[in-house]
Amino acid sequence: MVFETYSLKNGIRIVHGRNTSPVAYCSITINAGTRDELDKEHGIAHFIEHVIFKGTKRRKAYHITSRLEDVGGELNAYTTKEETVVHAMFLKEDFHRAVELLYDIVFRSTFPEKELAKEKDVILDEINSYKDSPAELIFDDFEELLYPHHPFGRNILGTKRYIKGFTKDDIDTFIKRNYNTDQIVFCSIGDIPFKRVIRLAQRYFGLVSANLRTQVRTPIIPAAPKYEEVKKSTYQKHCMIGSRTYDLKDDNRIGMFLLTNILGGPGQNSRLNLALRERNGLAYNVEASYSPYSDTGVFSVYFGTDKANFERALNLVYAEMKNLSDKRLGVLQLAKAKKQLIGQLAIAAENSEALMLNAARTFMFYNSIDSLSEINARIEAISSDYLLHIANEILDEKNLSTLIYK
Repeated sequence: MVFETYSLKNGIRIVHGRNTSPVAYCSITINAGTRDELDKEHGIAHFIEHVIFKGTKRRKAYHITSRLEDVGGELNAYTTKEETVVHAMFLKEDFHRAVELLYDIVFRSTFPEKELAKEKDVILDEINSYKDSPAELIFDDFEELLYPHHPFGRNILGTKRYIKGFTKDDIDTFIKRNYNTDQIVFCSIGDIPFKRVIRLAQRYFGLVSANLRTQVRTPIIPAAPKYEEVKKSTYQKHCMIGSRTYDLKDDNRIGMFLLTNILGGPGQNSRLNLALRERNGLAYNVEASYSPYSDTGVFSVYFGTDKANFERALNLVYAEMKNLSDKRLGVLQLAKAKKQLIGQLAIAAENSEALMLNAARTFMFYNSIDSLSEINARIEAISSDYLLHIANEILDEKNLSTLIYK
């Protein structure tokens, strides 16, 4: 898909990809998330993501919810360590309706006190439910282990103490400081002429006063690898192993994606899945993941297993990582690994919503979007020696941190 781009005078950037589907998508991506919170603001980025749906200068909460649902559409949002995203799915004839709605809730929300109080209870319940899911909770705790005493290591939901104390003034302060117009991307995909996209973007987003970013994010500070065990009342043991790794600017990130996919990607033929599940029946779920951010990256391996099988499973994980660090992939092995990743990316690109969200994030950071063929060429250029170098740098056991729920 070819993406067209445009910048408004206030710094908001527009990205659009045209297709022939009757269904269209649009989103607003803001380069502000959990890591942009001050200590006393822990959890406010996620809290704002919830309460922007609770009332604007022209709509109450019910009318916001109904605006797209009345025509069969969907409206949603999420928060990450570095981004807040509001996105919608709808029939292409309702594009104007969707654009106006996103403008209204992102830039004209009023945050009624009564609604804030109700939503605090919702988030407190969300925190409680998360604590009941060790397979999810351990990911947040692991990042706290990797980034101690740094905003990046904090969990996205926040804490009950801070959530209860948030006020409208706190929300307004965070938005004014972080919702900078040069850090906002409006992205859409649909059978809509780009001229119409620009016209509607100017009509609504062009009304937003320019507010350019001046503050700098707290830099990532060095930290030594750590090992930690936490007592949990669970039937299984849960384990995370990993480290900080390449950021979005690092040329090694493509090789890191390939290495992670070989080790524990979604395919049933990943090395960890074969070793732990298929050959030994030790784990229902084992996976490796790599998430690059603006100035850091997180590599991790997760698995959960019966306590009696834990040591055996852990040794198999380390053995597979050592194998990738010691043995260069053969020509056929490397070709198959590349083909698998290229195929996965092509299939993922068929999901227009995921494609839109990824395009927005990519354009936010690089101010450009590579085509699938350009990405494929980078994958094809990876050599076995290069992959071995990355494996030795990242998978070395002495550089890895470990968190175990026992």
